[in-house]
Amino acid sequence: MLATLAVLATGIIGFAVHGDFYLRHANNLMRMRVIMQGIAVAVLALIVFLTVQ
Repeated sequence: MLATLAVLATGIIGFAVHGDFYLRHANNLMRMRVIMQGIAVAVLALIVFLTVQ
């Protein structure tokens, strides 16, 4: 979850401060954010699965 936050913060700060950086890396940042969110959801589901049993 912290990795998702880091990627999201990088995208927001890059967009606000360095527009050129954001234009070059916007697609990669979006892909990384989606992947990190998927991993976070999978880990959360695994934790819930293991604690319920």
